[in-house]
Amino acid sequence: MVSLSRNKNEWNINSIADKVFYETKRSSRMFQFVQRHIHDHLMERIIRRTRLVTKDGRCNIEFGNIEYHNQFAYLGDFWTTVVEIRWRFVLLLFVASFTGSWFVFSLLWYWIAKSNGDLIGQNRTDSHVRCIDNVNGLTTAFLYSLETQTTIGYGGRALTGHCPGTVALIVIQSLIGVFVNCFMCGVILAKISLPKKRAKTVTFSNTAVICLKKGSLCLLIRVANLRKTLLIGSQIYGKLLRTTVTPEGETIILDQVGIDFGVDAGKDNLFFVCPLTLYHIIDKASPFYDMSADTLQQQDFELVVFLDGMAESTSSACQVRTSFIPQEVQWGYSFLPIISRTKTGKYRVDFSNFSRTVPVTTPHCVQCFQSDPDQRKHNNNQNNHHRKLGIDNPGFEVIDIQDTMDITKM
Repeated sequence: MVSLSRNKNEWNINSIADKVFYETKRSSRMFQFVQRHIHDHLMERIIRRTRLVTKDGRCNIEFGNIEYHNQFAYLGDFWTTVVEIRWRFVLLLFVASFTGSWFVFSLLWYWIAKSNGDLIGQNRTDSHVRCIDNVNGLTTAFLYSLETQTTIGYGGRALTGHCPGTVALIVIQSLIGVFVNCFMCGVILAKISLPKKRAKTVTFSNTAVICLKKGSLCLLIRVANLRKTLLIGSQIYGKLLRTTVTPEGETIILDQVGIDFGVDAGKDNLFFVCPLTLYHIIDKASPFYDMSADTLQQQDFELVVFLDGMAESTSSACQVRTSFIPQEVQWGYSFLPIISRTKTGKYRVDFSNFSRTVPVTTPHCVQCFQSDPDQRKHNNNQNNHHRKLGIDNPGFEVIDIQDTMDITKM
């Protein structure tokens, strides 16, 4: 019995020790996860602060020390100012414009009724003629103003026609009410149909890659149109932003260098029905010429890519833009294919591989690639081999699609 009790106590002690060890290990993992999450969040905030253009196309810039008289220029361009303000301020302006106009005219109707002696408490004779029926206070004057401007007309309050001033005032209020209605409807319609809303359905890959393409070292970026309606007259170009020092010693912040992008079908008037891969050839005229796989991450630049086009459905011009920093450029990688043909002969776009990359054989730098003829010959033979055999996409599975189904998955 003593031995059994001792074994039972030892088993309890071992069980408690295992639980304590398990809880300690789990707490350590949770602490490491929280620490890693906080570190990633701080790094993301630092990267976001250093960008001029965010990934979704917004410009990270503010203006300071603007002269006081220049601030009135926003009021001069009143329409653009109203259209560009936030929705909360548009709704506030909507409510304030209508309620404000109703209240202002209610004061005028109240003043007319008071001047004519129509209010409650004023001495009125039996032969007294009202200017407005059933307007005997500020509340009823406000209701009459609202009914007049919104053309409700319940019938309880109306002009008698014995006061000429009331006729002129009702004409003025009707005209101002029409103007307020047209202006607010135009603002809301213009804000809903802003071209930048169309830009939300055009997306770029999260990263850019540098690899060989057609015998040259190229920078590749992928872009996709998430709508089936096309962007007419699309043009693609880029700007490399960096800090440079001139020979005279002047430091230029955000110095812009033009980057030419193209696709296999050209860089203008793209047939943007499926995702496209943009490429920039890295040659002696390219600002990436002096960079290598080792020095790329130590560079300080921001690559801003622009896509201009006209929406087919609304005929409004729009611009899509995004940016890439050195940490978002992968040297020696290539994008996975995302366009395949099903067994029934239809085309399918697999957006799960839109930003996925795979490592490929890539020269260490441009100078190494251009100065080594054996490397160029090997890469050309490898490109021809891939061109003949194709590229296997391990993340894509060919499936059967019925004829009645939509074959473009987004």
